[in-house]
Amino acid sequence: MKIAYLECSTGISGDMTLGALIDAGVSQQVIEAGIDSLKLEGVRLRVEKVIKGGFSATAVTVEHPPQHAHRHLSDIRKILERSDQLTDAQHDIAMQIFQAIALAEAAVHGSSIEKVHFHEVGAIDSIVDIVAAAIGFDLLGVDPIHCSPIPTGYGLIHIDHGICPVPAPGTAELLKGIPLQDVPVEAELTTPTGAAIVKTMVDCFGRLPAMQIEQIGYGAGTKTFPQRANLLRLFVGTKTIQPQHETVSLLETNLDDTTAETIGFTRELLEQSGALDIYTTPIQMKKNRPAVQLSVLCKPEQTDALRSILFEQTGTLGIRISTIERTVLARNIVSVDTVYGSITGKLSQPTGKEPWFQPEFEDCARIAKQQQLPLREIYRTAQAAYIHTSQDQKASTQSPSPIPQSSHHDHDHDHDHDHNS
Repeated sequence: MKIAYLECSTGISGDMTLGALIDAGVSQQVIEAGIDSLKLEGVRLRVEKVIKGGFSATAVTVEHPPQHAHRHLSDIRKILERSDQLTDAQHDIAMQIFQAIALAEAAVHGSSIEKVHFHEVGAIDSIVDIVAAAIGFDLLGVDPIHCSPIPTGYGLIHIDHGICPVPAPGTAELLKGIPLQDVPVEAELTTPTGAAIVKTMVDCFGRLPAMQIEQIGYGAGTKTFPQRANLLRLFVGTKTIQPQHETVSLLETNLDDTTAETIGFTRELLEQSGALDIYTTPIQMKKNRPAVQLSVLCKPEQTDALRSILFEQTGTLGIRISTIERTVLARNIVSVDTVYGSITGKLSQPTGKEPWFQPEFEDCARIAKQQQLPLREIYRTAQAAYIHTSQDQKASTQSPSPIPQSSHHDHDHDHDHDHNS
């Protein structure tokens, strides 16, 4: 599973995000082709390597002619619709970011998302930042995206409506529900565009997740802070899946005078009551009597209920109960499409290994009966279908194909914030 982590040690802005994406290996040429397809006259990206706080990073600047247009959301849609290069996914990401900004500004100004108009965020450089970031995230092909808590900075800034405290009202609205961190820098660290990117793209917040790092990208902000490198760091890699450790109860009883039918019936009741696993073992008891040991694994809170079933159904006089530790791999229930129809199964991934798909017996048995085929043939077909689907997904994320449709937005640390009115 390919994942990403945004480390926002000095905040996040549109140009910093774009710089980090390109620095992490996303194709600059594909991004530029997508921006060119918007047909914005005289607009180009200047991408250069810079040193920030002693560290090499990528800085991105949107070069464009002077313009003073204040745009509505409908104007943004028209700009995106000009493109014959953006993929549907890229177009959708961009529109989601712009809509997040419109909703925030509408809430701040008591308006609607269609009536509110963009100020700084509606400027050409912000539009380009947002669209370019949407293309970049789509090409990156990660899911999920993690992020550190967001620093806003503090102080006063000048926006279209005058002087206001950091974070600006629109930025604060976008950051609702997102964990913040206190970084004592008197500056606007997170711009409206950066906040909108985080609001739209990030799935969870916290520390760097367990992962095998493959790429690291550094996006440079324009301001310079004493004793702090003004950088956005982007980690890209593979999620490390750790085995899960849990405590379970083991119930065991020896049965030497219980019929096979009774044991089978008891097993059904135990399964229906939530037993994790049930199995029998042939044993020999005293006086060489053949017998069966019935073992039941369950969650500790299920012990009393399952013990009652064993006593009532088997007539046993004693049950041994022990608490044990077990380690299990994380697994998900997934479905694959085959020539015989959809088949569900469990998908597990041992640490450092390829995922393994195990089809469900019930689905395979049902189809085997319907098609009058051997059960093993259905199992093989389902596993082959999973492998084929997995390979297709890897190919689609690793090959940067010519652009289809998406978008993004933001300002560098030297830009003013975007406000609607």
